[in-house]
Amino acid sequence: MKRIIVILFCLTATIATFAQRSPQKFSPEKFQADLQEYIVKEAKLTPQEAAKFLPMYSEMFQKQRAIYDRQRQLRMNKLTDEAAYRDAIKKGDQMDLELKKLQQTYHDKFLAVLPASKVFAVIGAENRFHRDMWKKWGHMRRR
Repeated sequence: MKRIIVILFCLTATIATFAQRSPQKFSPEKFQADLQEYIVKEAKLTPQEAAKFLPMYSEMFQKQRAIYDRQRQLRMNKLTDEAAYRDAIKKGDQMDLELKKLQQTYHDKFLAVLPASKVFAVIGAENRFHRDMWKKWGHMRRR
């Protein structure tokens, strides 16, 4: 009887270990929710500030995501000649500029509803969150 209990315990522990190691599918919705929660906490936004800020931030996030999707598609294209490579570089640069312009537009909108110090804190929190996620994903891939 003890052997059966030990075997069941080992089997359960093994299953739990493999379940923890299995890669989780990326969820943009969960990522955005975690990001927003982190930003609100780190930038110390009041509930009133968060209520004004988060809808704008969500809107910006969706527009950025569309550009990131286009960039990913561009990188996945099979390029066949120098002209195609040149075109891909120019399109990539244009999308980078588009992202920066979008960011600038939304920073101006954020400044209309939040003090500059809080917008600055939001930007810093967003950068830290992304940096921490890259570290986490890199660690998960090395397992």
